Amino acid sequence: MSYPKVKVAVVQAAPVLFDREATVEKACRLIEETAKEGAQLILFPEAFIPCYPRGLGFGTVVGSRSEDGRLTWQRYLENSVEIPSPATEKLASAAKKANAYVIMGVVERDSTSQGTLYCTTLYFGPDGTLLGKHRKIKPTAAERLIWGEGDGSTLTVIDTPYGKVGGLICWENYMPLARTAMYQKGVELYLAPTADSRDTWQATMQHVAQEGRCFVLGCNQFVTKSMYPEDLVGLEDLNNQPEIMCRGGSVIVSPLGKVIAGPLWDQEGCLFADLDLAEVAQGKLDFDAVGHYSRPDIFQLIVNESNHQR
Repeated sequence: MSYPKVKVAVVQAAPVLFDREATVEKACRLIEETAKEGAQLILFPEAFIPCYPRGLGFGTVVGSRSEDGRLTWQRYLENSVEIPSPATEKLASAAKKANAYVIMGVVERDSTSQGTLYCTTLYFGPDGTLLGKHRKIKPTAAERLIWGEGDGSTLTVIDTPYGKVGGLICWENYMPLARTAMYQKGVELYLAPTADSRDTWQATMQHVAQEGRCFVLGCNQFVTKSMYPEDLVGLEDLNNQPEIMCRGGSVIVSPLGKVIAGPLWDQEGCLFADLDLAEVAQGKLDFDAVGHYSRPDIFQLIVNESNHQR
């Protein structure tokens, strides 16, 4: 039996904050550049388009909202991504031109209500097809002010010639049952786009790799305070923030928890790695979370994958 091999790229970059069109153009350039290096699967960070609004409060405290905060929200909403839209068409075209799988973090605007945003991962195939998406099922802390909750219908795993590709977003990776749901789907290339740039996040990536006996691709942004638009309403929220708002920490980990590439800190850049799926099989000699190391006579996981969005 032969196992596939794949060259992957993890893109650590900053968006053009609060500017959907400019960020899409930057993403397309980065897709082209990484494809020229031979990348067959290209991963972008959480909420890359139009941005992860780190440090902003949107004028919200318990019991009240400000008018300025509503203006900040309006700008974020207007630069979010509808599916389908010209933005997704450009990304699809870039994936097709690159002949690569492209996984992109976007802030998705509900096309029906026009008033709810989701933190979403989009999966584009090398033919330009949008193969699927995952909506973050539990936004963390103040993210709940600006993002709605996804449901079980987008716990997506994609079959590719390079193995089964799927993953969770940021602190969803701290949800044991969500991880187990992905393992039950047979994920082999586990994608973990994030906004977490703590040193301790590295241990999480290594743990997930060893627990799932899968390759883990962790991907974060590198963002500085000076990158925020000068005319952004609410910019004063950042007065006490450091100049480096997010220092990155993108990383690629093997099924036995070995760091293959990265972590990359304090700069934009791309991590590349050649992955051999035989290592996934080898890792399951002594541990398979949903196979010989499970106890279905004791533990059972029921996952509701129906669509609850209207």
